Amino acid sequence: MQSASAILFPPRPAVKIIRAAHLGMCFGVRDAIALALEESRRQPLTILGQLVHNESVVQDLRSRGIGLEDRAADVTTPAVMITAHGASEKARQQARDRGLQVLEATCPLVHHAHRAIQRLTREFFHPVIIGQRGHVEVRGLTEDLDAFDIVLTDQEVEQMAERPRFGVVAQTTQPIQTVRRLVELIRRRFSGAEVRFVDTVCQPTKLRQAAAEELAEQCDAVVVVGGLQSNNTRQLALSCARYCPRVCHVQGAAGLRAEWFADARTVGLTAGTSTPDAVIDEVEEWLRANL
Repeated sequence: MQSASAILFPPRPAVKIIRAAHLGMCFGVRDAIALALEESRRQPLTILGQLVHNESVVQDLRSRGIGLEDRAADVTTPAVMITAHGASEKARQQARDRGLQVLEATCPLVHHAHRAIQRLTREFFHPVIIGQRGHVEVRGLTEDLDAFDIVLTDQEVEQMAERPRFGVVAQTTQPIQTVRRLVELIRRRFSGAEVRFVDTVCQPTKLRQAAAEELAEQCDAVVVVGGLQSNNTRQLALSCARYCPRVCHVQGAAGLRAEWFADARTVGLTAGTSTPDAVIDEVEEWLRANL
């Protein structure tokens, strides 16, 4: 016979924790971090900007004596490293003009976006970048251009001027669905123009976006782990929110609260492309210990 307490207060069913099929650091970020650590053992090193948009990674680099500066003019070490997000040739030349050794950690897939926009410009297409205005990657794509448009909303497309030819690329971490929708909007708005689109959204971003959406459809709540300044992490959170009512974007386990998961039976876990494995593991451990 069951006790009265068992009848009145049945045990809470175990919460199921599911990881996304694809999550966390991409090869470009891993390679950039490895290169920075390797070079810093050889000589004093400064990174021009944040190597990646993840606070735990940045803190670790600083703890190892690696400097971070936004401007080449403020660099005091003999060598400076371009971040995984890339940079313009103008920014590189400014560093060289100061006598600095310029080391390259740009992700190869960002290099692909640079080559695509350069090729389109040479072929007399007006360059259009689908991306976040002011983001370091987008600045790198545009600083060497004389004229360009940056768009991320329907309104920004509506504000574009008529031109005979448009060459369109995307910031590598934008959701491919958003990019394709805006390309189609440009084609409709300028139906008499030639619009050439080069898909520069990186494969790791596509895989993580698709896996996050599939995960969110199965869950009562989803935890998205990554830097608050990370564009691809924010986009993961937005994508999950279309399929799941509770989405929590945190930088690490310290940001979690048990009350966020009240009545949740299935909790999903995904992470941006600059999130270290150890941080993801800590978040999963917290969820298993506290839910």
